Amino acid sequence: MVVVAGFLGSGKTTLLNHLLGNSLDARIGVVVNDFGAVGIDAMLVGGADAMVSLGNGCLCCAVGEEGVAPLLERLSRRRDELDVIVIEASGIAEPGTLVQLVLEAANPHLVFGGLIEVIDAAEYEATSRRHPQLEKHVGLADLLVLNKVDRVDPGKVWRVRRLLREANATAPIVPATHGDVDPRLLFDIEVVPGRQLMLGERTDHADHLHAAYDSVSFTSDEPMDPQRLRDLLDGRPAGVYRVKGIVAFGVPGHRERYVLHTVGRYVRFRKTRWPAGEPRRTSLVLIGSGIDAAGLGKELAACVADGESRTDPDAMLPVLRYTFS
Repeated sequence: MVVVAGFLGSGKTTLLNHLLGNSLDARIGVVVNDFGAVGIDAMLVGGADAMVSLGNGCLCCAVGEEGVAPLLERLSRRRDELDVIVIEASGIAEPGTLVQLVLEAANPHLVFGGLIEVIDAAEYEATSRRHPQLEKHVGLADLLVLNKVDRVDPGKVWRVRRLLREANATAPIVPATHGDVDPRLLFDIEVVPGRQLMLGERTDHADHLHAAYDSVSFTSDEPMDPQRLRDLLDGRPAGVYRVKGIVAFGVPGHRERYVLHTVGRYVRFRKTRWPAGEPRRTSLVLIGSGIDAAGLGKELAACVADGESRTDPDAMLPVLRYTFS
């Protein structure tokens, strides 16, 4: 589940329609939050596998005491029909409040996929001067989509990128035209044989994606050092948007299988049993834009445990803080 935010006119609905039209094999449910009595944005969205339109109010303000949990529960009941839920916030929503509501929903069938802030390259400088709170919104984002770069000269793109980096030191900045972002950067694509035949035109444009993603894979048959891995996750390069996979620590009392999921600042480990026959091996994939693959490979290799970290139970404390069963 991902949240798409951005100021009025930045291109959120365009990005959403691009994801729907180039979803590869992902089935997408959409929550569209208009501000106004007539749901214009909902009218402009096409191709969703399921859609809920909330008009005449900000989602971050208009929900009841139960928050967004009932809404997400409605869509998560259709998990056999949907692979991902995209929430398009209104142009005046408070992204931080909305993300907090999503996380508080604590739906066991949903995994938070990050806050995506869409930036209008042509208007950001002027708009942020009129609305200084936009800098805070940029600072909260896990991924910054710098949209409409085709409308400005390279010098302006550079100035806006510098402003974005000053407001947010870690989020990847992905340049885009017409909201053209590779969906594989935002969520997992699981190709089901035969299902893509039913998607028709929705797969025809997959080869025309411009904002391609990068990925780095890492495996180790030796256990990982908990503190070193946690330090790497805390200080990972700005280009890394998502980290996912399985981690084996091998620390006494903590030999379970740890499923890792990170997006932006969000880090979660889920502790499970090792399936019968599955080797106790660490397997990770790092996804982002402009990744230094060789450098990341060396950093990951440096996280392999030595003798001391394999025997000290307290070494797991940095990981257990972000772990649930």
